[in-house]
Amino acid sequence: MELKSLWKQFIRRITLIISLFTLGMILGLFLKNNQLLRRDVESRAKSHFANILLTRRWNADYHGIYVKKTEGVLSNPYLKNPDIVSSDGTVYTQKNPALMTREISELAKADSLYSFHITSLNPINPNNKADDFETEALQAFEKGEKEAFQKFYPDGKTIYRYMAPLLVEENCLSCHAEQGYKVGDIRGGISVDIDITKIEAAQRKNNILIFIFSTLSLSILLITTYLFIRQLMGKIQQNQHDMEELAITDELTQLHNRRFFFEKLAQEYSRSIRHKRNMACIMLDIDFFKKFNDTYGHQVGDLVLQRVAKVLQDKTRATDSLARYGGEEFVVLLPETDVKGAEIFAEKMRTAVEAEVISTEDNQNLQVAISLGVCGLNSDELAECEDETVIVKYADQALYQAKEAGRNRVQTYLPGNKQA
Repeated sequence: MELKSLWKQFIRRITLIISLFTLGMILGLFLKNNQLLRRDVESRAKSHFANILLTRRWNADYHGIYVKKTEGVLSNPYLKNPDIVSSDGTVYTQKNPALMTREISELAKADSLYSFHITSLNPINPNNKADDFETEALQAFEKGEKEAFQKFYPDGKTIYRYMAPLLVEENCLSCHAEQGYKVGDIRGGISVDIDITKIEAAQRKNNILIFIFSTLSLSILLITTYLFIRQLMGKIQQNQHDMEELAITDELTQLHNRRFFFEKLAQEYSRSIRHKRNMACIMLDIDFFKKFNDTYGHQVGDLVLQRVAKVLQDKTRATDSLARYGGEEFVVLLPETDVKGAEIFAEKMRTAVEAEVISTEDNQNLQVAISLGVCGLNSDELAECEDETVIVKYADQALYQAKEAGRNRVQTYLPGNKQA
């Protein structure tokens, strides 16, 4: 029972370790997946910002560019003298970096690619006014922050926002010097908005698939581990059983050995006294066994022991305990059996052995006889004994008397002859 409890505890611990390890892997995959998505979106946002910055720098290097003022092309009302007229009378209007940035943003937004917004804390154009996120970001930039991030959810969508500051460069002063800016100042920033609704939906689907496959893998792993442990348990228990059997089994006859017999005797002795039951014991040995060894050799002697053991085992009841006591001696313990029953049983064993013909390898037929000593005690008599071994001593004394009386017979130890 204790071993079984240890195995259960072992299985629980292995299951817990595997489950925690697998769940850790799942959590790690989820976090890694989210991290990769964030880095990808962040990289895209920074790339857009860098492209916008390069485009503005190109525009600023030329102090703004002029485009032909056709239908729908309006002049920038926040620039002084934005229009020029060519010698042929064609009117051109200036597109400064700020205006160009806003118009490109409108084109990108119309194509559902992404959008961006140029802003500052003191915008000239009210369309460039900062919202709450941009205001907080601009204030943070003035304190030394380099970037700002936000995720928000308008109208059921998921929008990722990135913002970085715009620094005053030499080519910016043509437009912004009169506002008091100098090179290196933060004059504003650009926020980039990317719609990641579909990306997050795909990510959730991917996470669900990871969870399903991980759960299936964990289940298969746990079942496989459980079956492996069960198989291992079976083999260990079988090996343990085999070792225990070897410890209590006589190698030659395959009967129980003397050690097992005395363990069983102690149990049955206590049980017989407790439940007021009879108990009997039979000691027996093979008559003139030394002659078989001397005449035919030890190999034939071993054969005789094996065949006698087989005959005795065939006659023994399931409740009885038959053991090789030592040498050519055997002992039988008969629970809940009185003297008369033990005598009848002993005689059956004697006649069965006597009828057995043992053929050797050189075609010699041998017959064997046994002498038996019987002792049967009731519960009161057992209780008077010094210990459980007394009944064996009585049976051994009866065996000695059987040999003295001519062998090949059953002798019963009579209570009146007790000396213990």
